[in-house]
Amino acid sequence: MAGKKTGANEAQECKQRVMELKGRRTNFDDQWQQVKDLVWPDGGDFTYRSSPGQKSTEKIYEMTATLALEKGAAALEAFLTPRTSRWHRLVASNDELNEIASVKRWFEEATDVLFRWRNAPHSRFYGSVHEIWKSNLAYGNGCLLAEERPEGGIVYRQIHVGSAWIDTDYNGNVDTIYREYELTARAACDRWGKGAPRCAKEAVENSPFAKHKYITAVKPAGDYNSALKTSMAYEAIEISSEDEMVLERGGHHELPYIWTRYTVNPHEEYGRGPAMMVLPDIKTLQEMQKAFMRAGHKVADPPLLVADDGVLGRGSKRIRISPGGINVGGIDAMGNPKIMPLQTGARLDLSEGMMETLRGTIREAMGVDLFDVLVRDRVQMTATEVLERAKEKGQLLTPVIGRQQSELLGPLIDREIKVAIRQGALPPMPDELIEAQGEYEIEYESSATRMQKSDEILGIQRAVEVMMPWIESDPSLLEIWKKGKMARHVNNTLGVPSKLVRTETEYDEIEAAAIQAADEEQQMQQAPGAARAMRDISEMGASA
Repeated sequence: MAGKKTGANEAQECKQRVMELKGRRTNFDDQWQQVKDLVWPDGGDFTYRSSPGQKSTEKIYEMTATLALEKGAAALEAFLTPRTSRWHRLVASNDELNEIASVKRWFEEATDVLFRWRNAPHSRFYGSVHEIWKSNLAYGNGCLLAEERPEGGIVYRQIHVGSAWIDTDYNGNVDTIYREYELTARAACDRWGKGAPRCAKEAVENSPFAKHKYITAVKPAGDYNSALKTSMAYEAIEISSEDEMVLERGGHHELPYIWTRYTVNPHEEYGRGPAMMVLPDIKTLQEMQKAFMRAGHKVADPPLLVADDGVLGRGSKRIRISPGGINVGGIDAMGNPKIMPLQTGARLDLSEGMMETLRGTIREAMGVDLFDVLVRDRVQMTATEVLERAKEKGQLLTPVIGRQQSELLGPLIDREIKVAIRQGALPPMPDELIEAQGEYEIEYESSATRMQKSDEILGIQRAVEVMMPWIESDPSLLEIWKKGKMARHVNNTLGVPSKLVRTETEYDEIEAAAIQAADEEQQMQQAPGAARAMRDISEMGASA
């Protein structure tokens, strides 16, 4: 029976599952190690462990892929989670609720809390998410740990995918995480105190910095092989891999490890990234760079052809190839050289052209060219052309952006909100929202989202251009548009800060005041005529 398991049995079973998951991922680990060696030299290892401080770039002769990874990750961050602006807001799923001031204010305050947590000095959110973007481009997978702080808020940490293994439910969603990590004996005793494993207790006196392995397992509570009874959605255990003992049991209301993938093969659990796709080109470019360097050395410092006269090159007639060197006997009596360079006829320009083609492919795969929306004709483009370019890039970005929003940002925001509610960081929900069971939607407001919505602005602009000749002949056609809502929609889509745009109430008050002023002016203009008419009528009555 699952309920009769001992701690040792649980620990052994946990280790066994990790070994099974490692075996299922061998092919991925081999590819990821190659990507690490050639693309992300500062990333973590997969199939072997480098010593701390060991040189990590010894296999790299050409830096295009490494630099493209940095630029691509920076572009993803700018388009999805920019540090200098708010990249999402929360609204009720029911549009009618969004018209209620208390509901709107609650979601605004909830959004404020989430961004305040992420910007807190201890949170490490943006640094961790940046590593996630690099991991996605390099390995096609990223893992973010969003851990509750007892003091309040959340601490974020990027988990190296080489130290974590996943399992999915029947829908293909990641719902199980096994993570292997190391702690020094000192750190383990600080964390678990008297409950620390024997290996740490024995080492802490003489070797406090000796490291031992531990495993964290988080899986759905009450699954087919569960030994923990909990009301939470996920159960978690910590074990000592060396002593095979359970150190800690617990649970989570939401999965704290958020696993995201760049693209997924239908028959695979792990994702694949752009660097994996162009790995053959990256390898080819590295080999071509080595050959190019050898050829360049030969061109700049070629081998010398020397006449065999039995004298030249010996003693005082030693051949000097340094700048300004004088070679006595280097020419014969007729002035013909006895020393000449070996010309191989190598075409370095052709090699450079072939290498540049590979560089372009690698940059394109990493999204460097894609994300630079205005890379060409930056000065000559009109506003319409800019919107057209943004529309095109937004369409190309949709698959990448959509998966990251659904697998990383959506689950992350959902966990943050629920943690904030449990910690009492949010005000009480309005009654209307409680009746709707708190259902909400996430509206992303990043540059990527605005690029995807640029088609709407183009539609408005084209409609105005087409209708303008008709409006000039019949101004009443302007009334077909809700001009205030149209202008507000354009401002929202282009990302104009809300503090610079009047609210609908303020706009309605200004419009009502303008209408009242126009009416008063019209009455004033009509007043003299009305007075004359009244005077004429009174005079006619008097004469009668």
